[in-house]
Amino acid sequence: MKRSYLLALCLGVSLVGVAASAQPSSKAPVAYVYVTNSAGGNTTEISAFAADSKGRLKPVTGSPFMENAGYMVANGKYLMAVSGSNINSYRIAKDGSLSFAVSTNYQQVEQPGCGFPSQLIFDHSGKSLYVTESQVDCANNGVTNWAVDWATGALDYLGLTDTGNWNINAAYFIGNDKYAYTAYNDSCMYYSMNRFTRAANGKLTESSSVMLSPKAPAKFRAYIPYLGAADPTNHIAFAEYPANPPGCTSDPVQLATYTVNSNGSLTTTSTHANMPTTAIRTVYDMKMSPSGKLLAVAGQEGLQVFHFHGAAPITHYTGLLTKDPINEMFWDNSNHLYAITGVYGSNANRLHVYTITPTGYHEAPGSPHEIHGPQYIIVQPLTRQ
Repeated sequence: MKRSYLLALCLGVSLVGVAASAQPSSKAPVAYVYVTNSAGGNTTEISAFAADSKGRLKPVTGSPFMENAGYMVANGKYLMAVSGSNINSYRIAKDGSLSFAVSTNYQQVEQPGCGFPSQLIFDHSGKSLYVTESQVDCANNGVTNWAVDWATGALDYLGLTDTGNWNINAAYFIGNDKYAYTAYNDSCMYYSMNRFTRAANGKLTESSSVMLSPKAPAKFRAYIPYLGAADPTNHIAFAEYPANPPGCTSDPVQLATYTVNSNGSLTTTSTHANMPTTAIRTVYDMKMSPSGKLLAVAGQEGLQVFHFHGAAPITHYTGLLTKDPINEMFWDNSNHLYAITGVYGSNANRLHVYTITPTGYHEAPGSPHEIHGPQYIIVQPLTRQ
């Protein structure tokens, strides 16, 4: 369940090449899809694909790009990726191809040689970058804050948001870019739900705990939140693990929705009775669709999508779209969801593409694609929501 562990594990895996069952399309792409995988041994590469309006993929010219890349984010102009002790910036060309721009050493800003990133995230503007790091000062976890130089792709250090032993998951921003939220859960023993407030220059300040889980029924003592996904306005969804701390129960994970008030505080109408259960018992990722109408939940048991209604209760939509273990996924702005499996087992080494709207869903032509040893994925939409 501990996402930082899963990401760190992926970094050490030896992968073996990429072979995508891509279907060419003459139509203009609606998104570029980038997957980090192995070039053999301990080296990695970035495989890039153009997705058309039906979710069909074809390789971008020059792909794969031989780059030592880990976790990735994209802001329309640059793709940024962890590479050893650096964060590398790559320019995204009009055809989706990548060219190296500049490298920034993130391990030299607090304590030289310390800091191990688990996730990167941009604000909505793409001009502020946040790096979630464990042992950022050789002792505590934290978020390093960076301003993006739009002309060059370089990163200017804004400072550290020290989170102690907590918040090793990325915090996602609500629509106004002022508040971001995350939840951390280590086997229902150590857990938190926290808010970050964004200053005018982009630096985050961590607030005191905003723990507000729904009341648990008598058969267990608490709901423990994990991860989080924000809609385009002022709502946050969390996966809620039934728990008898210091441990989880065998009950299904449920989904709660919270409303962010003007001062950043949270309220919820979610209860044990109206929170839907998921078929995902070990959650690895949650992502909100750009419209805010769909919530995807992925994990060891596969991938499932729910209807999201803002402050009203989340409701069931699909069953398991796949039983392949899904480690990471992203939406584009054209109703497509892209999801990668892990690197082990009979159902590994795949990139799934789905077309999903609030009224229908299906797997895209050619999906799943064979991607040997997928590690990370990022999607750059080319259409506006």
